[in-house]
Amino acid sequence: MKQETGTTPKFKTKATANAEPALQELFLDEIMDLYWAENHLVKSLPKMIKAATSPALATAIEDHLKETEEHVSRLEQIFKLLGKEALAKKCDAMEGLTKEAEGIIESTGAGTATRDVGIILASQKVEHYEIASYGGLLQLAATLGLQEVAVLLEQTLGEEQTADALLTEVAENKINYTAAEES
Repeated sequence: MKQETGTTPKFKTKATANAEPALQELFLDEIMDLYWAENHLVKSLPKMIKAATSPALATAIEDHLKETEEHVSRLEQIFKLLGKEALAKKCDAMEGLTKEAEGIIESTGAGTATRDVGIILASQKVEHYEIASYGGLLQLAATLGLQEVAVLLEQTLGEEQTADALLTEVAENKINYTAAEES
């Protein structure tokens, strides 16, 4: 088949006897991507905590930072279960989301509820990316028969969903209304 773009597909079935199947290779690549993303968040979340005015928001992000550190450990367990070295592959999406969060912090007034609303929005974008990633990888793990890996992914997926719901609750309980009254 002629390639229209002139590029070679990144994940193609290899002819060598010891090659990983294409889906397994894609799965591992995405685990490496998430490993980078979670490690990047461990470094980025403290900036958001420091910028938050609301004690409830700061606490929610602090709690999620602790969970994120556990997510890194779980991903390292997954690498071990796969018999692979824990390697990170730069996640352009997470880098972009955290840069956007930094931009929101820079463009809003310190100590304002408006900044807190921006931090919540940025945090939820991160959560939704993680929910999509862990959810997709959970399904791939099941497809590939990786039951132990699936259990770890499912646990993290649940924590990401809970963090997202908590951010919504924090926003709806007060912050959004306070921000609406700011000039």
